[in-house]
Amino acid sequence: MNPISFLDLKAPYIELKKELDAAYQRVMTSGWYILGNEVTEFEKEFSSYCGSCECVGVANGLEALTLVLRAWGVGPGDEVIVPSNTYIATWLAVTHVGATPIPVEPCESTYNLNPVLIENAITVRTKVVLPVHLYGQPADMNPICDVARRYGLKVLEDAAQGHGARYKGRRVGSLGDAAGFSFYPGKNLGAFGDGGAITTDDAALAEKIRELRNYGSRVKYVNDVAGYNSRLDELQAAFLRVKLKYLDCWNHKRSLIADWYQKNLPITCPDLILPTVPDDANPCWHQFVVRSQSRGSFQKLLTENGIGSLIHYPIPPHRQSAYDSLSIKLGSLPLAEKLADEVLSLPVYPQLEIDCLAQSLFARPICRR
Repeated sequence: MNPISFLDLKAPYIELKKELDAAYQRVMTSGWYILGNEVTEFEKEFSSYCGSCECVGVANGLEALTLVLRAWGVGPGDEVIVPSNTYIATWLAVTHVGATPIPVEPCESTYNLNPVLIENAITVRTKVVLPVHLYGQPADMNPICDVARRYGLKVLEDAAQGHGARYKGRRVGSLGDAAGFSFYPGKNLGAFGDGGAITTDDAALAEKIRELRNYGSRVKYVNDVAGYNSRLDELQAAFLRVKLKYLDCWNHKRSLIADWYQKNLPITCPDLILPTVPDDANPCWHQFVVRSQSRGSFQKLLTENGIGSLIHYPIPPHRQSAYDSLSIKLGSLPLAEKLADEVLSLPVYPQLEIDCLAQSLFARPICRR
């Protein structure tokens, strides 16, 4: 049996080499490398893809979230509701503007922010609800937005893992007041380096973020606010324009792999808990995440049989030393802690052939051990 890597970051370049090399040459011969035509055109193309009116390219996904919060005036003394079960960047964006992240537990079936629990976490200091489309599964946005509207709160989607996912027929990035995306190389739409973007229908917000991303300046050498240097560069924008054309096709291939797992793992690995997909959701399958109470032995078995896997994420944000100051006691967020002990991500990327899975350990009852 051939080994199965967890992820192959070289494969997209090999597949699209001719187009990507042409994009490189186009930028390098232009002599314009920051905030030029490639970024402008990518912003237009990505906003159209997401179904939003505006897109602003920035340096990375963390700063995408941070800049939205800053543009909304969120700061010290304010609170932002975040999932207890997420990558720490979601929380860090809140911290970086001086506000306090208030964790809310997920739905156990989808691992996403539980809308039923949000209202109890709202205080007079709450300004924003920040749901995450974790693992490419869209959060249950309608009830999240409903409770936010009742309390006059903004909704910021963390769409770093959600490129192309749909909720009730609409793509993520168009479901809240704004959304932050990451184009880290391993994402469904990944750059060849760091990159990020913000989508929104609010033209005034987009203009404010364009100012903030460029040193707080609209006119060169005139700085209206203390901004940031957070700009998606021309070369990465050019690469993303190429890859965006293939995103839906690649997501479809991911869905075929996910379907194979859903059909075969219950037979060969019956002790695993598999992902649950609501009827109104179309995930983009950034990760295919299973759960096992004997995760360590299962992961060891995969490794011994040449199958890569990763844990997303082994330590929840509230257990990280970075958030000791919040004094969240062990056991206060039991579901996040349970998931951190049980989740395991299996290979799911467009260039992975289903025939390889069909000849692997996953197709044999040995997984019962």
